Amino acid sequence: MIKPAFLEREDQPAVITRIFEAPLVVKSWTGLPGLELAAWAISFWVTCKKRPDWSEAKQAGAGAFMTIILFGLEWCHNLAHTFVASRVGKPVDAIRIVWGTPILIYYDINDQQVSPSQHILRALGGPIFNAILLPILWLARHLTSPGTLAHYLADFAFGTDALLSTVSLLPIPGIDGGPILKWSLVKAGSSPEQADETVKSVNRYLGVGLATASGLALNKKKKWLAVGAAALAATSLAIGFGLLTEQKK
Repeated sequence: MIKPAFLEREDQPAVITRIFEAPLVVKSWTGLPGLELAAWAISFWVTCKKRPDWSEAKQAGAGAFMTIILFGLEWCHNLAHTFVASRVGKPVDAIRIVWGTPILIYYDINDQQVSPSQHILRALGGPIFNAILLPILWLARHLTSPGTLAHYLADFAFGTDALLSTVSLLPIPGIDGGPILKWSLVKAGSSPEQADETVKSVNRYLGVGLATASGLALNKKKKWLAVGAAALAATSLAIGFGLLTEQKK
């Protein structure tokens, strides 16, 4: 199975603006902020469970701010990629908004006009942004008073950024760690095809590790962590065994 292409060269999406040389586009109804609405509903529900002592208005407000933080971090992560890509002279082909979240589009993931070092730098943009932000959020978490809305949001922001920092560096094709590993291997002398095979092999082991982590999280009643790890494990194993690829052979 080939990973779905979020945008093809022949597509003609509506262009909203350009950000760091890359067109920001929407295509049909998928440009609507559906994920934000779903995230707000979930965040509201989680806050109700965690802080039943708060008023309903405060719970709803907390859910709204959590949604802004979550998608703000995701957008800034991707815009950091876009900025670095522009700075190295190999800009992102397009940024497509899909139900409110940005998807970076590179029409040719093996573009020979992009050097291995440029591929790596483009992939590092987002993780570097999250790493810079992490100590700032840690400080905000420790400067706010426990039990307050500010502390609740700072704690959420820190945890979300820490999670993004970790997950984004997993060597799974489609997220940052995959291209970093692949193009590091190419830079060391492998062909792109050989590097792809090595990445597949790594993902077989990674998938087993993530599945184990999911089981441990479930055993400790950390359901959301278990679900996330299980989804990553399934993706990693599908890639490792060749059931999911990034492009046509």
